Amino acid sequence: MGEPVRVALRSLTLSDFRNYETLSVTFDAPMVALVGENGAGKTNLLEAISLLTAGRGLRRAALEDLARRGAPHGWAVSARVEGIGGETRIGVGHTAGDPGRRIRINGSDARSSEMLLDYLRVLWLLPSMDGLFTGPAGDRRRFLDRLVLAIDPGHGRRVADLERTLRARNRLLDERGSDAFLDAVEAQLAPLAVAVSYARQETVTLLRKRMASQAEAGQPFPQADVILTGGFEDSAAGVAAGDLEDAYREMLATGRYRDRAAGRTLQGPHRSDLTVRHVAKDMPAALASTGEQKALLIGLVLAHAEVAAATAGLTPLLLLDEVAAHLDPDRRRALFARLSDLGLQVMMTGTDPFLFAELPEASRILKVANGRISPYSAA
Repeated sequence: MGEPVRVALRSLTLSDFRNYETLSVTFDAPMVALVGENGAGKTNLLEAISLLTAGRGLRRAALEDLARRGAPHGWAVSARVEGIGGETRIGVGHTAGDPGRRIRINGSDARSSEMLLDYLRVLWLLPSMDGLFTGPAGDRRRFLDRLVLAIDPGHGRRVADLERTLRARNRLLDERGSDAFLDAVEAQLAPLAVAVSYARQETVTLLRKRMASQAEAGQPFPQADVILTGGFEDSAAGVAAGDLEDAYREMLATGRYRDRAAGRTLQGPHRSDLTVRHVAKDMPAALASTGEQKALLIGLVLAHAEVAAATAGLTPLLLLDEVAAHLDPDRRRALFARLSDLGLQVMMTGTDPFLFAELPEASRILKVANGRISPYSAA
């Protein structure tokens, strides 16, 4: 497999998005730091970028909530992306009253958001993810599904179909639906469950291998070990996909009374968890210190960026919100050096420019204030 295609965001234009009435900015560096006071709109810029790929964006916000306050017609985000096939123009937006977002690629309407993954894959690390290892399993499943989506464009659709079919089964159980109807829904549910679980497991396997190779190369962040756990995964061990579908259908059929009493489906990949351990200390990541958890998470995200680039054949765009502020100077230098080695474009935010003083020479520091972006000047 050859080197992945280098992908870079060259321009970004916003209209009535969050706190921006209008904004147009160009990017000419692989590493860009956005500096400004809290509330200036730095994270809003990252959110706009995150909407240029499949999914709901880094805040998972409702489309109508993304419009600038007082804007009557909706919002729009557009960009020029350099990568596969040269330059591509991408536009996403929402018109007030419409049920979904509009997507345009090179001036033509796109059939689905999955088509964006052919041109741009976006990864991110946010302060809200600091409690990932100690929070509920659902947060870790959503985190893992974002990692899978950057590798497997069809995963988002499969997960959505799985959730929709689970809701249908739960509704039938609640309404005392007939066995014939439940048989039909469970026949749809079983292959979706197996496909979602297999895609997650494949990504976890790739991550484990990448993180192990990073540790051997002496990477600056501690090695995490990740395992997909749960009753469904236990039953799937060593079982062929077709046999697992049959086994899950039988499991669902025999568990209807129990699931009806619980008010939900109790077995399946929707109950799985991503178990993370600190390898060097041989302990669950949840028991590590706050600083160690942050370092483990950074190492995991960087490993995934490498996996995504190698698998997809194009480098992802990485968004790091307020990451540098939580690292000591040595770890900060190590992070910048590692990002430079990865060769992908990175957008970072921070409140103080000194956090980015040791960025590589080709980097850019931009000031964000009053809905505008300008080159940062120390004067």
